[in-house]
Amino acid sequence: MNTELLKKHIESYKNNLKKDPEKHNNDLNERKERINFYQSWTKEKISSMTEDDLYSYISKLWAMLIWGNKKYVVDKMLQNNGFSKLKNELADLVWGPKPLIYRWDSFRKNIKGFGPAMISEILCHVHPDECMVWNRRAYVALNYLGVKYLPRYDYQLTGKKYKELSDETQKIAEAMKQAGIFDVNLLFADYFMWDELQVEDNLTEIYAKTKAVKEMPSVEITNDETSDFIHDEIRDKLSDIGTWLGFTCSIEKKVADGSKVDTVWESTVGNMGKIIYVFEVQTKGSIDSLIVNLLKALNNPAVQGVVAVSESSQLEKIRKHAQQVPNLNSRIKYWDYKKVLEVHEALEMVNESINSLGLVPQGF
Repeated sequence: MNTELLKKHIESYKNNLKKDPEKHNNDLNERKERINFYQSWTKEKISSMTEDDLYSYISKLWAMLIWGNKKYVVDKMLQNNGFSKLKNELADLVWGPKPLIYRWDSFRKNIKGFGPAMISEILCHVHPDECMVWNRRAYVALNYLGVKYLPRYDYQLTGKKYKELSDETQKIAEAMKQAGIFDVNLLFADYFMWDELQVEDNLTEIYAKTKAVKEMPSVEITNDETSDFIHDEIRDKLSDIGTWLGFTCSIEKKVADGSKVDTVWESTVGNMGKIIYVFEVQTKGSIDSLIVNLLKALNNPAVQGVVAVSESSQLEKIRKHAQQVPNLNSRIKYWDYKKVLEVHEALEMVNESINSLGLVPQGF
């Protein structure tokens, strides 16, 4: 980390606090309110949540600002995980006795629909002295300060990496304390990063700088655990993209006999019926199995198209196999999953910006 650059921005931040004490007090009160709210949810209280309680708990997160209809997102979490399982896993994530690294990895593996931004925000609000908020803004800030080996994709953010990032953010908090700023924790450091370190907040620049060193690995060289994380990340982001485009989306859904597919985009056209688009993500397993699954999906007359999603070299192999299947060759489309991630981030930024206008009132 470039400590001299950090010190320069801390001095700038201190000057801005003096110029606008009202903003400082408002931010301080907001931090206290958030910490008090999330810390009030003990392990026992989380385990006895109602569905309305869960909505209140989740909808207040900054990570939810990208969603206009928050209830739809929470309902999907319940549908994809089951309420009892979700509550138990959430209680263990926040208050479990095992080390943070284990709790993070266990929750990511067992629960669908929660990305690192949401998980880290919950942890930071409950444990602000040891857990940081990880999101696009944190990436921009730490990248600007010269922190190396930042995770570009969700699958890279393991519990071990999250702990390392929290330790790096702790250095920022310590430098702020040494500069005479009081009541500093990692949530305070997050406010500082938002106010002072968003100097490269441009999607094109971020991708241009990281493209050479942060490529997704070939599906042929990943281990099973990494393959599962990549698969689930792409599956969930395909669902997000479809939702932002106005489709009703599902993951791991049966669309025909013998065909359970990764992601489905669905739209109802008046009283004429449904239009369905099917996406299959391949990070491991046989190409023949993928092709058979997509062929079965096409047996549903509502399915208008099927899309194979993988990295470029694997897509070329899938394309060669599909060319030998007449009923599939003319209807299958191909989408590189690095492009999926870029589209997701672009749409995420658009939705975050629009929702920040406050056109629909937001409660804390």
